[in-house]
Amino acid sequence: MYVADSRAGAPGAPVSADGAVRPSAGRRRAAVAPTVLALGTVSLITDVSSEMVTAVLPLYLVAGLGLSPLGFGLLDGVYNGFSALVRLAGGHLADRGGGRHKWVAGIGYGLSALCKPLLLLAHTLTPIGLVLAADRTGKGLRTAPRDALISLSSTPENRGRAFGVHRAMDTAGALLGPLVAFLILRATVDGYDAVFTVSFCVAVLGVLVLVLFVPNGAPTPPTAPPAPQPAATAATAPTASTAPAERPTLRAALGLLRRRDLRRITLCALLLGLATVSDSFVYLLLQRRLGVPDRWFALLPLGTAAAFLLLAVPLGRLADRVGGRRVFLAGHGALLLAYAVLLSSWHGTALPYAVLLLHGGFYAATDGVLMAAASDSVPPALRSSGLALVQTGQALARFACSLGFGAAWTLWGDRTALLASTVALAVCAGCCALALRPAREAVS
Repeated sequence: MYVADSRAGAPGAPVSADGAVRPSAGRRRAAVAPTVLALGTVSLITDVSSEMVTAVLPLYLVAGLGLSPLGFGLLDGVYNGFSALVRLAGGHLADRGGGRHKWVAGIGYGLSALCKPLLLLAHTLTPIGLVLAADRTGKGLRTAPRDALISLSSTPENRGRAFGVHRAMDTAGALLGPLVAFLILRATVDGYDAVFTVSFCVAVLGVLVLVLFVPNGAPTPPTAPPAPQPAATAATAPTASTAPAERPTLRAALGLLRRRDLRRITLCALLLGLATVSDSFVYLLLQRRLGVPDRWFALLPLGTAAAFLLLAVPLGRLADRVGGRRVFLAGHGALLLAYAVLLSSWHGTALPYAVLLLHGGFYAATDGVLMAAASDSVPPALRSSGLALVQTGQALARFACSLGFGAAWTLWGDRTALLASTVALAVCAGCCALALRPAREAVS
């Protein structure tokens, strides 16, 4: 179903102004490229590894090591935001190297894999923080080059679907990771140590798949031959070989923010990230509302992952039809509803299902969709750097939110902290809806 359509580059296929093939009437739309499937497999395996750790980390730190909510907020901020400091470097290195996307991503995957066994040796705040910072450095290095490979392998007409397929495969790993962690915790005496050890072995497998099966170089979507032109026109028309291309310099990468569309997307991602409570806090809040026993805590992320898996491809295809920015904003509306449900007095048995469904829907409508929308505003030579700019703004904002939410929980309690985040998210979403509305057709 998702094998690349060889007819996409057939002679006579309609071509857009940017050189991408547009499907003709009656022709099936091109499916995702093999590169996307290979990267999806790498992400699936890697997410099994990382989500095994993520599923048990909140409980391990708060219940096992006795950290306060403020201390956990600091570590969670490091875990989710430290990668922002290296995403620009990773994106720039991939673009500058003229096709080094795979190898820069591979270094990132390898570094994160090496950090898993180090958690066995860290038992206090400082060493745990250093290990998590190194792990997030690896994530920061790999994310932008990987997403650039996905973007460069697809056309504007199927880019949302390509990211949706990748995120669905990625989320299949996120679905399996907590389940594996849960089974290990129930079957072993030193459960946390066993989880970290198995996580390392799985991460190494992901690196091997990347090295063996992801093609070298930066792929380009299939293009059709240029239409014949009259002699007088052909003599004066610029060709692809003579058209100037932007050089992948650091100044050029930062200069991308002068592009109106990309600047708006980046600012909105940053603003909304300031009010996005991290997953770990959502699960801790849900555990407190429901009184979930510690041994079942690792299963809570399964609900989010299942919803993400089911909705990633449909919402990616919807973004291709109606515009990524609309779907992106709707995803934050789903997150706002999830916060409202947690704040309500509802205690029905459907409460956890509703929260986790909305939480997974939020990720399905925002994660890959944001990258697909931003790709349309970035030239291919700077694709990795441009996506890194958006990711950096979002990651820094979520780092600040983790610190702020942890401090608010410590000072005022969990309910007041969530109420403040809900109000902030509503205000930010309204501002972003106004900011993106004039350019909403640009990504449709």
